[in-house]
Amino acid sequence: MTPDEVAAHALAKPGAWPDQPWEGDHVAKVGDKIFAFLGRTGVGVKLGSRTEADEWIAEFPQGAGVMPYIGRHGWNTLALGGAIPDDAILEAIDTSYELVVAKLPRRQRPPSSSSSSS
Repeated sequence: MTPDEVAAHALAKPGAWPDQPWEGDHVAKVGDKIFAFLGRTGVGVKLGSRTEADEWIAEFPQGAGVMPYIGRHGWNTLALGGAIPDDAILEAIDTSYELVVAKLPRRQRPPSSSSSSS
């Protein structure tokens, strides 16, 4: 899977839009929140709690790692083109999107997202 394919998948999500909040750092946002850090060699995603994110590291020790600064909140970096199958990376992007959408105020949630309303 290429970085462009990862970005296309992330940005195809309802309400998703590209941003470059820091020079050279490309991200996918929904509402005003980042759900994916789009790198040339990997993607940063929210995978739930730190315990849930650690399961990815245990399963893919050569391809998953804790993201600097925000890793304690369940964010991992997943390497592209290596130890993690493409379908697992796409699933991780989907999970990150759904977790972030669920935390958005209702007015910022995209109307066609499959996030449950609470």
